Amino acid sequence: MKVALVHDWLIHMRGGEKVLDGLAELYPDATIYTLFHDKKKLTENLQRHTIRSSFLQYFPGIKHYYRWLLPILPWVIQTLKISEADLVISSSHCVAKAIKIPEKTYHICYCHTPMRYLWGFQDVYFSRYWFPVRLLIRAVFHFLKKTDLKSNQRVDLFVANSQFIRERIKNVYQRESVVVHPPLDTDFFKSDGDRENYYLAVSHFVPYKRIDVVIKAFNTLERKLLIVGSGPLESRYKELRKSNQIFFLGGISDQALRKAYSGAKALIFPAEEDFGIVPLESQVCGTPVIAFRKGGALETVKSGVFFDEQTPEAVREAVIRFEAESFDSAEVSKKVQVFSRRHFLDNMRQTIENYYKQGKRLE
Repeated sequence: MKVALVHDWLIHMRGGEKVLDGLAELYPDATIYTLFHDKKKLTENLQRHTIRSSFLQYFPGIKHYYRWLLPILPWVIQTLKISEADLVISSSHCVAKAIKIPEKTYHICYCHTPMRYLWGFQDVYFSRYWFPVRLLIRAVFHFLKKTDLKSNQRVDLFVANSQFIRERIKNVYQRESVVVHPPLDTDFFKSDGDRENYYLAVSHFVPYKRIDVVIKAFNTLERKLLIVGSGPLESRYKELRKSNQIFFLGGISDQALRKAYSGAKALIFPAEEDFGIVPLESQVCGTPVIAFRKGGALETVKSGVFFDEQTPEAVREAVIRFEAESFDSAEVSKKVQVFSRRHFLDNMRQTIENYYKQGKRLE
């Protein structure tokens, strides 16, 4: 069976890219199609595959401004030509599922989320813009929503990364889906060093991740906080820091991240996330999580405490409540072993085989 894999863009290795990496292991001969990529940032497994990119690959500095090209991305993805395939698997959180599919080819979409920019997160991303700009964005998004809904016609089966996203797919796209959780690298992420006296936040610095409420909470908590990550809001977040116990580590290696997870008292996770691989990486290293009680965290946080509002006060109260409890590191790690990469590969293989053979479309 000739397989093609499609991903929106490949410029880092986060949760969605780790799903693609698993799919690439299932189909080692598959060609990967994407809008643009940075091969140096990818795993050796992905680098071994043929990667075909759109003309955006030749735009200098594309990874710094591609979000502003969102209105044309549905068209750009269709310029990629899949010459021949029996099965196309798109790994999509933006426009990958809109790629043109050869006739009589089966299309499975692993949906990380219906596009956040369009469906429910507009205020989070764009509320800070000047009002006329927001009106223009709203008009463009009206068109993009129609395009996004139309692209569903090319999908035979949706696979959701969580029950939370399964419900979003049903509400937004009016389509059923099956759930296969993303892979957790339980071979790599494990306890690596002694517990230390700090809390940890790991995130890309974009609005919906809500690292701002963590910084504001720890400005008054008098506790050490390490923040791993980078992104468009980095300078703004650093301006919010008032405590000399808050440290920005930037982007760090996987080995350093494993050590940071292992040494933390707890991971602080304030986002309404589609699934959230970070809480799982923390827990498999034996470290519990203090999480916002919404989204994928309800499925992934097996050890820790929750808070109910994305406010500094709620985070602060949750930290104090957490410190009144105790957790066994070995038990914390044991509870998340069911999310292993092996489970993902087995579940995804079985799902693909079942629906490919049956030719069954979930409406």
